[in-house]
This record gives sequence, structure tokens and C-alpha cells, in this order.
Amino acid sequence: MRHPDEVLFADQKPLPMLPVVDHYAGSERRIHKALLRQRELGPVFDITCDCEDGAVAGAAAEQARMCAAQVMGAENQFGRVGVRLRGLASSGWEEDLEILVREAGTRLAFLTLPKPESARDVECFLAALRQAESRFGTGHAIPAHVLIETHGALRDVFQIAALPGVESLDFGLMDFVSAHRGAIPAWAMQSPGQFAHPLVVRAKCEIAAAAFLHGICPTHNVTTELRDASVITHDARRARELGFLRMWSIHPDQILPILEALRPDFSEVASAAEILAQAQNEDWGPIQHQGRLHDRASYRYYWECLRRARTTGMALPEKATRRFFPVREKE
Repeated sequence: MRHPDEVLFADQKPLPMLPVVDHYAGSERRIHKALLRQRELGPVFDITCDCEDGAVAGAAAEQARMCAAQVMGAENQFGRVGVRLRGLASSGWEEDLEILVREAGTRLAFLTLPKPESARDVECFLAALRQAESRFGTGHAIPAHVLIETHGALRDVFQIAALPGVESLDFGLMDFVSAHRGAIPAWAMQSPGQFAHPLVVRAKCEIAAAAFLHGICPTHNVTTELRDASVITHDARRARELGFLRMWSIHPDQILPILEALRPDFSEVASAAEILAQAQNEDWGPIQHQGRLHDRASYRYYWECLRRARTTGMALPEKATRRFFPVREKE
């Protein structure tokens, strides 16, 4: 029987299945704490070591080396640790890139580029990254995550999303609001304002639309609420309503509420397993399920639902695991 990946996306690019939480940590202590939490929960969230806002002033090279050591360390059990560089406006971004690719390029899950002003900036970064990979023999292309937080990057967001090697578009809310020089009020940096101000909502919609057009992941900004799980969950659900499949966290207490909010509904996952099993039995022709017609258009939806459920650690129906994910089960 043919697998969904063989049939449903033969003529288009499937979305990368990234963990739905991207957890940021800047200090060695916080990265260590995040790695322990990841070991406890499994690879259901990524960790981004921060060489930009999370770095100590005046110790940029030391920060990059520390981040590289965390990526290569034994505590990184799942290979889901990336790093955010300094932005291209900084004279030190090339030094960051050199250190990280040389010392950790074989295990970097991704590199995140902040504050590009244009698609040309991202092209420059990608070219430098490919050269560093070749020079240091990483053996693979390291995915790039691009922060959309300037006027120019938002203007070029569809061009950026189309660039080979870009895996995620991340929205940088606070820098985006600040770039408007007071025209967007401070309340739009928080909830509920960030989901109400028209310029902010427009930016989020543009980012999500560009990401889906080019088969990459849209990633939502942080919520500034650190401990109230109900607020964190609400913000993650609003992000999902705007089309975002992944969201940043900046405190360990945010990880589980975001994870729960971005998981598919279990009843829908169960339906997806039944529909896809029946469709596979019919070699992916049209079927009827509970009195409704389904074909490859709906099969694509349900396959993405099933894949996303799996990345969030949900327990899938046994028949779905057996049919569609046998390799990982054996491993």
C-alpha cells in the first residue's frame, strides 16, 4: 500500500514538521534547564540558544562558543537545538557564523537570523552559511529560520519565504512595533492588543500566507505572560487562529500551555486515522466516511493533522502508527 507522502504531495512541497514550541534561552544555566526539560518531555519542543538579545554585552564570541558547546553536548539527546545569531547590522554576525558552523555545524538543528532588512540580506546570509558548511564539512545544509521584524523584511516576506534553505518565518513582535516609532502603541506588544491592532495583525497574516505559499513553517512571537497558563494558552490559540503552527516560549512554564494549545483536537486525530486508513485501502481514490465524501484534497488536510499530532507527542491510534509511521516505531 502506498504511503501518504508518495501520493498526496507528489506535486507540491510538504510543510516541515517542526516541534510546535521554540524555546529561547540565553544563559548556560537556562539552556541546561531547558535541555533537562526536553529530556523529560521528549523532542516536542526545540531549544534556541541566543547569541543576540540573550547574550551578555561584550562577550559575544564567548557566547557563541558556549552555544556551540551546548549543541554538541551529551545533554542534547534529540538534536533539536538551534542558535540565534547576531543580526547582519552587527559587525560580529560573521564571527558567530564561523564559530557555530565550525564547532557545532554537524548537529545544529537550525540557525535563526534576526533583523534582516530585505530578501537580499537573507540571500547574503544563506550564501555565507553555505560557504561555511562547505569549508567545515558539515555534510548537510543547516536550515535557516528568519525573523520578520523590520519594514523591509515584511515588504519582501514572500521573496524571503521562497529562498531555498529557509525553513521558518518567525515574527518579531516587539522590534516590529518599535520600528513604527510610536505609531503603534505599547499595548500592541501584549495581549489582547497584539491580536487587535490592524498593523500587527496584517503583519502576522502576511507572514503566515507567505509561509504556506512556499511550504515553510510560520512561527509566532512570544507572549509576555510568564506564569498564568490560561493567558498563555489563550495567546497560543489566537496564534493558531491566525495560521501559525509554532510559537516561541521564553520561560519553562510557557512550554506545556503552548504545546497543549497547538495540538490538534484528539477527536479530529482519531477521524484522520480512520479516513486515511480507508483511503489507503482504496489506493487513495474517493471514499465515503460517515456519510461524507473525501478525496485527496481532504486527505492532505488529515495527513497534516496526523503528522502534527505526532510531533506534539500525542498518542496516535495504533492502526495509524502501524500503517503510517512504522520506521520510527522500530527505532
